[in-house]
Amino acid sequence: MNDDPYFRATDEDISSFDLVNEKADRQTHIADLVQVIKDTADKMAAEGTTRGDLKILSRTLRELRYAFKVFSPYRRKRKVTIFGSARTQPHEPAYLQAVHLGRAMAEAGWLVVTGAASGIMEAGHRGAGREASMGLNIMLPFEQSANPIIAGDPKLVHMKYFFTRKLMFVKECDAVVCLPGGFGTLDEAMEVITLLQTGKRDMIPVVLLDPPGGQYWPALLQFIEQHLLRGGMISPEDLHLFRLTDSYEVARDEVLQFFRVYHSMRYVKQDLVFRLQEPLHPLLLEAINREFADLLLEGEFVQREALPLERDEAEIAHLPRLVFRFNRRNLGRLRLLIDAINRGSVEPAPPIPHAAF
Repeated sequence: MNDDPYFRATDEDISSFDLVNEKADRQTHIADLVQVIKDTADKMAAEGTTRGDLKILSRTLRELRYAFKVFSPYRRKRKVTIFGSARTQPHEPAYLQAVHLGRAMAEAGWLVVTGAASGIMEAGHRGAGREASMGLNIMLPFEQSANPIIAGDPKLVHMKYFFTRKLMFVKECDAVVCLPGGFGTLDEAMEVITLLQTGKRDMIPVVLLDPPGGQYWPALLQFIEQHLLRGGMISPEDLHLFRLTDSYEVARDEVLQFFRVYHSMRYVKQDLVFRLQEPLHPLLLEAINREFADLLLEGEFVQREALPLERDEAEIAHLPRLVFRFNRRNLGRLRLLIDAINRGSVEPAPPIPHAAF
């Protein structure tokens, strides 16, 4: 047990560490969830659900089951999802940028997940190499066969539905980098940002990456600022949920810096728990309580050991925690809190690096 008062668990916490009962409770909960799935299927049959609707549900369940099986061995491995056009040619600057990014992330020990097709997706895999690549291919009548880097690899999943594919892209990744693309890329980029803005996805770094000198993402940012922000459809803090750059090194560093001290997050009942790579200095904790009090529904930021209900994640049970009652509204500010933790300072950061152009 850590004797530091900043990490000391209470007697009540310690007395609740009944791992035998926790394991039994988890097994019971899993059995209950499986039964709910079966009961739901029975209800649909009894209600006369159409064959077409049952086919959608059946295919969805089978696709997700197989995708979960493929990704399960890599759950503790950091992964970056790279989005971009399938039509980008190997000689184009955006393709080369994706190759550089894929290689840089693989060298940092990350896996690179793409849609497994041609263009930017192929480039990301080409840079990462087969061993560090995973793919989620969509079955289309055109332009979407698996690229030669990932084709035939057991880490490749073929999916019929876009919504199951998009769920896997976002659920399984620790970062998202978007290069220029068509409707699909814009859809994916905006959906990820929306999930972060609404708290439907744990906070991750999102980078909108152009080739050197490119203006694809700055043009989108200009539209967002002129119409969404000025029109009151988003808040200024929402612009902190993503970064723009035309440098793959900056994109790589943005992703890696995000996890310099911050490790992950989890809600435990009403509390938001940040798991950290190292403890916060008491002065930094004091500054966080002062500068980020607006994020609190009540109480204060408290540094401590793992909560009893986190004991199902034994491999990270040793990490220090920052626990607080988050208001679940100011997600852009929550991202700024993570940045402050990683910098070790609540002093204002440099301007949002959208000005890298």
